[in-house]
Amino acid sequence: MQATVRSFDPVTRSGSVFLDDGTVLEFGAPAFDAGPLRLLRSGQRVRLAMADDEITYITLSTFPLPA
Repeated sequence: MQATVRSFDPVTRSGSVFLDDGTVLEFGAPAFDAGPLRLLRSGQRVRLAMADDEITYITLSTFPLPA
């Protein structure tokens, strides 16, 4: 699933994204830390992995999700 970064706090390594339908989802440090990224900025396109309606992995839209 793809989304757009709404906000990101580099101190807590958490933030939120807009899905393409406008829904806002929050993500925590575990989802950010699972991926290879060091920072995110508002407006960036990202790819998400979800489990039980929770973001478990976030990375850039051009990067693959883990297998």
